Amino acid sequence: MTLPQQDIDQLVEGSHQDPFSVLGLHKIDNQWIVRALVRGAHSLTAFDNEGKQWGPLSLIHPQGLFEGAFPLCEQTPLTYRAERKEGEAKNEWLITDPYSFAPILGPIDDHLFSEGSHKRLFDILGAHLKTHQGHEGVHFALWAPNALRVAVVGDFNHWDPRPHGLRKRHSSGLWEIFIPHIGPGSAYKYHIIGASGEALPLKSDPYAQASELRPSTASKIPKPISHIWGDKAHQSHWSKVDPRREPISIYEVHAGSWRRHWDGGFLNWDELAAELIPYVVGLGFTHIEFLPIMEHPYDPSWGYQTTGLYAPSARFGDPEGLARLIDAAHRAGIGILLDWVPAHFPMDAHGLIRFDGTHLYEHEDPRLGYHPDWTTAIYNLDRTEVSSFLINNALYWAERYHVDGLRVDAVASMLYRDYSRKEGQWLPNADGGRENWESMRFLQKFNMALYGAGLGSFSIAEESTSWPQVSQPVHAGGLGFGFKWNMGFMNDSLNYMQKDPIHRSWHYHEITFGLTYAFSENFVLPISHDEVVHGKGTLLTRMPGSDWEQFANVRAYLGFMWGYPGKKLLFMGQEWAQRREWSEERGLDWSDLENPYHQGMQGFVTDLNRVYRENPSLFARDCEPEGFEWVQVDDPKGSVFGFVRKTPDQPPILVVSNFSGQTHYNYELSLPENGYWREILNSDSFVYGGSNTGNAGGIWAENHRTRLVIPRLSSLYFIFEANHKTQDNSLSAEQSVSPASLSKALPKQNITKKKTDRRNS
Repeated sequence: MTLPQQDIDQLVEGSHQDPFSVLGLHKIDNQWIVRALVRGAHSLTAFDNEGKQWGPLSLIHPQGLFEGAFPLCEQTPLTYRAERKEGEAKNEWLITDPYSFAPILGPIDDHLFSEGSHKRLFDILGAHLKTHQGHEGVHFALWAPNALRVAVVGDFNHWDPRPHGLRKRHSSGLWEIFIPHIGPGSAYKYHIIGASGEALPLKSDPYAQASELRPSTASKIPKPISHIWGDKAHQSHWSKVDPRREPISIYEVHAGSWRRHWDGGFLNWDELAAELIPYVVGLGFTHIEFLPIMEHPYDPSWGYQTTGLYAPSARFGDPEGLARLIDAAHRAGIGILLDWVPAHFPMDAHGLIRFDGTHLYEHEDPRLGYHPDWTTAIYNLDRTEVSSFLINNALYWAERYHVDGLRVDAVASMLYRDYSRKEGQWLPNADGGRENWESMRFLQKFNMALYGAGLGSFSIAEESTSWPQVSQPVHAGGLGFGFKWNMGFMNDSLNYMQKDPIHRSWHYHEITFGLTYAFSENFVLPISHDEVVHGKGTLLTRMPGSDWEQFANVRAYLGFMWGYPGKKLLFMGQEWAQRREWSEERGLDWSDLENPYHQGMQGFVTDLNRVYRENPSLFARDCEPEGFEWVQVDDPKGSVFGFVRKTPDQPPILVVSNFSGQTHYNYELSLPENGYWREILNSDSFVYGGSNTGNAGGIWAENHRTRLVIPRLSSLYFIFEANHKTQDNSLSAEQSVSPASLSKALPKQNITKKKTDRRNS
């Protein structure tokens, strides 16, 4: 026996801090010393990689610790034939020794990881199926620099921390082990002895690419995604274009409550793909944005308190199903955006909090590391390994799942040290200010990495303050985001619309003010989930007036928004003006669509998206002041707004909105072009539930002046037709509405019912 008694005791009790230094193969005194810990075995015989018997080992501890000496030969993984005798019965089994394998990680991995320049951490950390030294198995690796001991436990070793202690790579703080003959689907966690010697709660793998279904919290060994992607054309397009000059109309979705099964269960990824994608294509949106679909323990968090950033939530099936959904969306011409949360993480014991017994992923000082709004921990973004963990996660979703973009949540909370904190609850920066320069540098690194990957993915910031240059390039001093949510537009415009039309004249400049900064950033106009929860009601219920007037207000508002500079985002259910406030506990109220008013709203949003996509003047200069010109910005009493959207080599489009309760006849406007302006959309059309008031198909401008009819609570779109030669006043009354597709018109009986409803209202 060559081992000191202390090593023997620590191996048997599972507390040895470096089991690789004593177990497996070791060259001592010109021979191989082989040691193995096989619990329950009474005898052990060693074989090499080719099946050649080396010989028996001696039992040196009754708990299954064996040792043997053999002549030197080429080092090879060892397999043991273990025997156990119970009376006359004898059981035999084979074990391949994980401690006889060479490391998989190398010095370059250590260096790049410590330096923060490794861009494929998702390939080396976590659990990965490997063929190593002729054996199939799983390589486990994680970062826990201050841990005294790390072991992997799972259903493959009866959750016993003693058999599979990991090898520590001291230069990087990484730990690793290759365990042969286990495969995908097994659940596992890490048993960690912390820096002070205490055993921590079992930890899920930060880099796990699959997880158990909540309330279980273990990570799972993932099966590699074998899906054959068919979205090359989609990816090629978005990698070559400037998204600022493309039509982007986003349908925001909470995957767990868009639809539910009859028993309340979630749709899986394939069921979502089969129903959601055709629906979104029919509505004419260009992108679907999912609230976070990464693993999270608590349903009411909507995914924003994430414990498994690399793992698609098991609520909706296996990761392969998500790949199929994204590919199907791309083949149908729909981009996929994901909400992403690098600002904070929940403090569940199985997660990142005090991961190795120290404040590893979070700041130690609660004035920096604790978020009072969400009772969560804040990532220490100034730590290279933490920053790399998050940036690699962004690259992972872009590369492995082909996502078209990430909407970064709660950016404002990252940029300000005093965000949602009172005096004395925050620490100033080195300059004595409130700016969080560490977070700023992280966001710049994130955007440079995402755009530098050349995969066509773009980033969107949910940033609610006036932090400068959020969507400007890093080399110009910006944060590097592709877009920023325009929270000012959302707040001001909804505040305006909630007022009774008779009072709106006093708040006219809440709408016009937005154009003073509309081109300071590349904006997305968001009507998101945050606007239809927590007692706020819905778009419909926030509008004043009778039922008919509420619908007219929503149509007029969305018509104005779709014409306004900026990309568009609308939360699910608002495309038909759902009446009931959204809840993650149930599916949307699809029964609303039995009402013709809701049908009309859905048809209007569909036509809005069609007109938007088909006319570059409405999107190609969304982020440039040259694409916008006011033609009515000074009529508070009439509550009328008018502007022209334009882009080179395309006909301009006039957008006119009347938010008053009165129809304006013979309303005079100045227009940039003389000639015929054809009406292409009218929110007051009967097919949408309106009063069918319009302009006989179009208007004429002479001496840059025109007169038109603007129905009450409406938005109208006109396109300039330079080749329209004669003024035709013989158009019928039916042609006074938009030439929207008649397939979107309501059935005859519904139209009749609608007129009855309106009389009743």
